Amino acid sequence: MSLIKSISGIRGTIGGKVGDNLTPLDVVKFASAFGAWLQNNKNKKDLTLIIGRDARISGSMVNSLVTATLQGLGINVIDLGLSTTPTVEVMVPELNADGGIILTASHNPKQWNALKLLNEKGEFISGENGAEVLALAENENFNYAEVDDLGKYETRGDAFDIHIQKILDLPIVDAEAIKAKKYKIVLDAVNSTGGIAIPILLEKLGCETIKLYCEPNGHFPHNPEPLKEHLGDICELVTKENADFGVVVDPDVDRLALIDEKGEMFGEEYTLVAVADYLLKNKNGAAISNLSSSRALRDVAQSHNSEYFASAVGEVNVVNLMKEKNAVIGGEGNGGIIYPDLHYGRDSLVGIALFLTHLAKENKTVSELRAGYPSYFMGKKKIELTPGINVDDLLTKMEKEYQNEEVSTLDGVKIDFENNWVHLRKSNTEPIIRIYTEARTQEEADKLGDDMIAKINSLI
Repeated sequence: MSLIKSISGIRGTIGGKVGDNLTPLDVVKFASAFGAWLQNNKNKKDLTLIIGRDARISGSMVNSLVTATLQGLGINVIDLGLSTTPTVEVMVPELNADGGIILTASHNPKQWNALKLLNEKGEFISGENGAEVLALAENENFNYAEVDDLGKYETRGDAFDIHIQKILDLPIVDAEAIKAKKYKIVLDAVNSTGGIAIPILLEKLGCETIKLYCEPNGHFPHNPEPLKEHLGDICELVTKENADFGVVVDPDVDRLALIDEKGEMFGEEYTLVAVADYLLKNKNGAAISNLSSSRALRDVAQSHNSEYFASAVGEVNVVNLMKEKNAVIGGEGNGGIIYPDLHYGRDSLVGIALFLTHLAKENKTVSELRAGYPSYFMGKKKIELTPGINVDDLLTKMEKEYQNEEVSTLDGVKIDFENNWVHLRKSNTEPIIRIYTEARTQEEADKLGDDMIAKINSLI
């Protein structure tokens, strides 16, 4: 079964049986539910939604289904065509729209697609709102428009230009300092829309772009998740071209990974760390990440006499805590940068501009910049349990077992030791506890994970 319904949207693999995969009927039903939910909650007659998609092969088909469905409800549609997740997020309030839908399965392989739902602020809808949309979809409680009341359709081709200009207009982005460096950058956009948008940004910042997999045809040349094991080609090309560094994004351009001038990974967790280092030098305020993100962000915040806070895992949770703490920077350890002065969403484009400004002002190579940050290593393991075992009880026992340490139960159980930490989270779909660890060496992080598995087994 490859259809996953959640409070943030619906995703699945294309084709197959209705209700089991992301079929045309499932797309229409879920688009109808979101449109109907908006109509039920807005005190206005004419509603407008912004639509944008990544370059995956099924995008055009899914776009047609969603657009026609919304028009059938009497909702006007502004179609950005090939876009990025952050660009759609920026354009919703820019065009005074009532919400948006991003058609992307993010880092999932090409057979996947998804509908991600935005409110009128261009932010992901809340959990409570998402539950209401799911209920409407389940009940198929829709009322379509009469022929004279069908929604209007228009396209916009200037969304990238608007998004990028907003980035360039940020006082914290120093375009002149970047231009003076004349950086040479290799870009791997995994044959999706980053291959359109990022070269425009880099050109305006005076950088030379060496394009690798920048044709937006949806044929991903490697696993689209920007992890080390998938990025051998760009690591090799950075050194071959004698480039200053490499940039990697996922298909919808909300995750940013960097390669240093030696062809080595900067570290997905350290994208946010470096950007936060620059911002906290220049702005007073807090930094936010989730409980499974690196301790390095906390260390950097403390070095600038700034506060650090951790949210539950999930972008919407990070955003909520950022608003509560009036944070100047936030994000997730998967390379997601959220800069609230632009918008409350993960945005690789603003992340690139902020990182370039930091790099230019520090007057260092990328590897030298990385060497200046605390070095941590992460481990990820899981323990599979028999279906009869109560996972919640197990986690409660683990909490009590380590009650003398710093323990958080905001999202599963996180235990902070003096020199490392472990985060235990249960799966929502199967009897599994996921175990995330971080320590000063990879061996220590892996051993901590094994120790936790042994401890859990002893409590069963």
